[in-house]
Amino acid sequence: MKLIQLSDIHLTTPGATIGGRDPRRNFERALAHVLRDHHDAELMVITGDLSDWGDRDDYIWLKSTLDAFPIPTRLCIGNHDRRDVFLSVFPEYDDGGFVQGVHDVSAGRCLLLDTVEPDTHAGRYCDARQVWLQRQLIGHPGPFLLFMHHNPIRTHLGALDQIRLLDDAAFRQIVGRHRDRIRHIFFGHCHLPLCGSVAGVPTSSLRGTNHASFPLFSETALLSASDLPESYGVAFIGDDDVTVHMVEFGYTGPIRVEGSPDYTAWDRETMVR
Repeated sequence: MKLIQLSDIHLTTPGATIGGRDPRRNFERALAHVLRDHHDAELMVITGDLSDWGDRDDYIWLKSTLDAFPIPTRLCIGNHDRRDVFLSVFPEYDDGGFVQGVHDVSAGRCLLLDTVEPDTHAGRYCDARQVWLQRQLIGHPGPFLLFMHHNPIRTHLGALDQIRLLDDAAFRQIVGRHRDRIRHIFFGHCHLPLCGSVAGVPTSSLRGTNHASFPLFSETALLSASDLPESYGVAFIGDDDVTVHMVEFGYTGPIRVEGSPDYTAWDRETMVR
């Protein structure tokens, strides 16, 4: 099956920009690009930071936009979102006061996690949410795909790791007990292409649909921003393999196809030695 991941769309007031980029316009561009190349996707998941300020108007606009979008879509919230405001527009996501839920696809069961802690950009996964996750993993044979906002792995970038999922040890213990039935964990938050593993389960992330970070390892205290292209993810879930692409739909340079005149300079047979 094919699955689309968008993350960190950071919707704002119409016309407002972040880093000189228009989040609403870029989100619309991402949706158009997805429909052009991946209209056959079974599900799209947006892994948090839906609104930059948690404004209700952003959620109303998002709901209206997704209601008209032909690919089924599920949502997670992030540290820029306000849970109570989000639930006032999307009450169907309310599960015990958290934004969490289940969605079945042909490749298994998707679990949508809520890692938000009010008044901090760091992630938390409290006892109540841990119980919910364990109940889901015990109560269904799987396999599972997990979606969340905060990074459950260390990036080894100082500023980002200060706002990671701070309950990562408890989360890893839960994942580790069920690792044989969890195919992949998708997350957002970092605005970076990342891959790794959580207690033996593969995990990946990507840049958002608007602004981008940069892995500046020489900077140990502050976040870094860049003008790298906007992106979304495409995952192919097979019987015994998972492939994840980051599609930089914001890239505006040339793309040279083998056999075309523009490809000549890239063709090994025509290169000058």
